[in-house]
Amino acid sequence: MSSLSPGFSPVPQFSVEISAPDLSRWIDAARDIPGFITFDSAIPGPHVALTALVHGNEIAGAIALDRLLRAGVRPRRGRLTFGFVNLAAFARFDPRQPTASRFVDEDMNRLWDRAVLDGPRRSCELARARAIRPLIETVDVLLDLHSMLWLSGPLILCGKAPAGRDLALALGAPDLVVIDPGHADGRRLIDYDHFEGGGPRDAQAAACLVEAGQHWRAATVEMMLAAIAGCLRHTGVVPDHPALPAERRAPPRLAAVSATVTAEAPGFTFVEPFAGNTILARKGTLIAQDGAREIRTPHDDCLLVMPNLRPAPGHTAIRLARFLSAGERGGRGAW
Repeated sequence: MSSLSPGFSPVPQFSVEISAPDLSRWIDAARDIPGFITFDSAIPGPHVALTALVHGNEIAGAIALDRLLRAGVRPRRGRLTFGFVNLAAFARFDPRQPTASRFVDEDMNRLWDRAVLDGPRRSCELARARAIRPLIETVDVLLDLHSMLWLSGPLILCGKAPAGRDLALALGAPDLVVIDPGHADGRRLIDYDHFEGGGPRDAQAAACLVEAGQHWRAATVEMMLAAIAGCLRHTGVVPDHPALPAERRAPPRLAAVSATVTAEAPGFTFVEPFAGNTILARKGTLIAQDGAREIRTPHDDCLLVMPNLRPAPGHTAIRLARFLSAGERGGRGAW
């Protein structure tokens, strides 16, 4: 667990409204990589991957994928992969201590740098990342499913690559898309250079990350299913299926991270327990104290993205973002 900030009570007990699914059927069904199942339509089209459990306690994504697998969702063109990523951490999930199984040795969503993957370090998560890497490098479209500990509205995170931004804008749910360069302490799966034009295959490979709501809530599973439906329809891999929610047509809002605040002091303290997606109207509004450093909004109408109310030094405390105009969005791609 991260260090506690003075002025706040310890991390509260969060209720767990949903139950971890039994994934043994899908683990056993996998051919090459345990927990990764690929269906091939034998008709030309993109390879779409839906990934869950990059963090082992984020069980909503596993529930969503398990539901679609059981409902018989299969590609009508291209290939479709369902991936349950950090099975070792997931195996440790205990609803009585739901925050304790995020990972075994280290955060698996900070390892996606070639120097790290090809380097000498060893850990449970690195071994798994190295095992799934060859499959990831065949993926054209990646939708990575996540949830959040602290209160926040849902959103989609994409990196700097235009293909990822275009994918995020096409999903329809959630309706807030944030262009985010990532974390100081390591690269996420969506930041892997295969999805930023630096991979060995296709410069158009696209990835985005859905933060669908708080951990362990039924509404988070439903938001994930809506995002998956948007992805499968956009790519044409599964144009429709009874298990997929109806299409959402809310126009997306697009914001770009203008500052990423990494905690430096052990006692990083927010001036109030801000919820994610809060908008602060005035530039210079004080939001946190990091030792002697004041954290203030850098511009008017500042969007607070996923504040971490208990950040440890060296970890991301909050991203600050500004909304982009229609002229700043650029064009959309299509599969």
